[in-house]
Amino acid sequence: MLTRPILAAALLAAAALPADAETPLERGTYLMQHVAVCGNCHTPMGPDGPLPGMELAGGMVIEFEGAFTAHVPNITPDPETGIGAWTDAQIVRAIREGIRPDGTLIGPPMPFELYRGLSDGDVAALVAYLRSVPPVKNAVAKSTYSIPLPPAWGPPVESVPAPDPADRVAYGAYLAGPVAHCIECHTPMGPEGHMDYEHKLAAGGFEIPGPWGISVSANITPHPTTGIGAWSDAEIEQAIRKGVRPDGGLLAPPMPYYGYAGMSDADMAAIIAYLRSLPPIENAVR
Repeated sequence: MLTRPILAAALLAAAALPADAETPLERGTYLMQHVAVCGNCHTPMGPDGPLPGMELAGGMVIEFEGAFTAHVPNITPDPETGIGAWTDAQIVRAIREGIRPDGTLIGPPMPFELYRGLSDGDVAALVAYLRSVPPVKNAVAKSTYSIPLPPAWGPPVESVPAPDPADRVAYGAYLAGPVAHCIECHTPMGPEGHMDYEHKLAAGGFEIPGPWGISVSANITPHPTTGIGAWSDAEIEQAIRKGVRPDGGLLAPPMPYYGYAGMSDADMAAIIAYLRSLPPIENAVR
C-alpha cells in the first residue's frame, strides 16, 4: 500500500535488518507511546486520564482566543470518521506537510514546522502504529480559524535521513524537536505569531490553554536561575519522567510525563545533552 518511494525504501531497509532489530511497528509503538505521545492531544481525556477504548479517537478542543478553535481529529483507522481510507503516503503528507487527501490545509496547533523534520523511517513507523490501533467511530467537528492560514506550510518534503544516535546532542535535538516537539511548547511566540526559535528557543513563557486551564511553559534552557542550569541530570530526568521539580512541585498538564516515563535511557540522555547545549536565556516564567 506504500506509494511513496521513501516509505517503500524505509520498510525495505527494515526488512533487511537482523531478526532482533526493531520492526517499523515496534519503533512506531515506542515513539507514539513514549516520545511523540500523539495521544496527549488525539486521545480524549476524562478526570482519570485517557478514556478507555478511545485511543487516538480525537475530540479534544484546543482554543486560542482570537486565533482558532481546533477540534482534534480522529486518527484511528476508522474509514468514515478517521483515517482508514487514507493511503500511507497521504498520512505521511498530512503529518509532515499538513495537507489532507482532499488538498485542504490542516491548521494549528499541529507543529508542522517541526514534523517536516521527521525521518523517513520514523514517519513510516508512526504510520505502521496508526494502522495497528483499533478503529473508533467518532465524528469530530471541523476546526475554525480567525487567522489566515498560509497556502502551504512549506515546500513538499521529499526525503529526510535518520539522524545518527551516536551524535548525542544532534540526536537529542531531533527527539526534542521533530519527534516530541518539546521546543514548540517551551518557546514563546514572536511578534509575527510564530514560535521565536531564533531568539528565545526553549526559554518558556508560552501560554497553553486546555481543559486544565492555562499552563505557562517553563524555561528549559541552561540558565542558572530562571532555567534548568542548576538542576542535575537526575533532576531533569525526574521532571521529564515524573513531572516533579527539584523542589517537589508538580508540573501541570499538558506535559505528558506519563508517556515520557517509558522513554529509553539513551533517548533521555540525548535530550538532556541537547538541553545542556542550548544558549542560556534569562526568562523568569510565572
